[in-house]
Amino acid sequence: MEQYDIAVIGAGPAGLFCAIHSIGPGIHVLLLEKNLQPGMKLRISGTGQCNITHDGDIRMFFPRYGAHGQFLRPALMSYTNQMLIRFFEERNLPMEITEGGKVFPVSHKAGDVCEVLIRECQHPGVDLRCGEPVHRVENTPLGFVLYTAGDTFSAKNLVIATGGASYPKTGSTGDGYRLAASLGHTITGIGPALTPLLIRNFPFADLAGMSFAGLPFSVWRENRKIFDGQGDILFTHTGLSGPGILDRSRDIRAGDEIQLSFAGPVQCDTFEREFQNIISRAPTRSIKTIIAGLGIPERLARQLPDLAGIPADSTGAHLTAAGRTILIGHLTACPLVVSSPGDLSVAMVTRGGVALGEVNVKTMESKLVPGLFFSGEVLDIDGDTGGFNLQAAFSTGFLAAQGISKRVGKRT
Repeated sequence: MEQYDIAVIGAGPAGLFCAIHSIGPGIHVLLLEKNLQPGMKLRISGTGQCNITHDGDIRMFFPRYGAHGQFLRPALMSYTNQMLIRFFEERNLPMEITEGGKVFPVSHKAGDVCEVLIRECQHPGVDLRCGEPVHRVENTPLGFVLYTAGDTFSAKNLVIATGGASYPKTGSTGDGYRLAASLGHTITGIGPALTPLLIRNFPFADLAGMSFAGLPFSVWRENRKIFDGQGDILFTHTGLSGPGILDRSRDIRAGDEIQLSFAGPVQCDTFEREFQNIISRAPTRSIKTIIAGLGIPERLARQLPDLAGIPADSTGAHLTAAGRTILIGHLTACPLVVSSPGDLSVAMVTRGGVALGEVNVKTMESKLVPGLFFSGEVLDIDGDTGGFNLQAAFSTGFLAAQGISKRVGKRT
């Protein structure tokens, strides 16, 4: 049985970064990857362009992880976005900041990011083995024993950095949840995040590709408002996508009703008075023309009256009070019922994972099993679009390496 100081399961961004920062005199690191090459999911991130992080003050990142942003505070502060940018630029991979603050390699090639990480792991102290899925882990008095299909390894410290369960074709099939659970950890409810929404009887399928900047919306569940949101939204052939939807998809469930305000951030009663004033000033103008005059795309302006049961070519003078109420409802709170969020095969990241209350926030070490660490998406954390998930992977990988260094230091 081959023995190591540190074993890292998963050679994605979190695992690679953890291995890189665990390198030290006399330290032997084993990095096991189930795929035939490292970083399979990283290679397709950002449509293959790799939005590696986001610009700005790192403290502005915390709210971008939903309710779990505070858990990431020590990791993000220990390894910030600016440190991550410098890491790659010092290794001859320059970065650029695009409109909106997204950070990409200048080459816009995710493969270039992978190559830097792999090159850094080509160190005498790191044993990178691909095509080695870990089937079982045991915690023994002498350390952790890892069983693969063809070999057995032991390590004094273990890092689970297997990613989540989204994009399973890249190898992210939830292996880390099974291994963590076998070692006594709680796994919170797993589900898709950063995923488009399928809408029941979607009325705008023929408008697929139409997008809206900063569109206000609200989400309702069993006649109770869950939250208000605002963001860029895109019509697809089957429902809704775009950053505004993707970022909040972690909180949306089948059966929820999304109400879109095509009229912008307005109160319904205020908008109704304004709408009536427009009709009063030009009673012979068609309904579709009035709606288009509000800044709503012409094709949508024709379709919204149809949804309200009103001929789009009818004039404001012929609009009944009841018809006006229904139409204004579609303009300010157009109701769309979620058939389901996109499943894990299309979700960019996974909601749920290793329960955060069982992990030391300052070291990423298990509170239940000494010497066991976690990093990346296997944890119950998921961030917004824009590079926040990759930053979390790198930062938690770094912090886990620091935590292991402290253990090794105490032992020596």
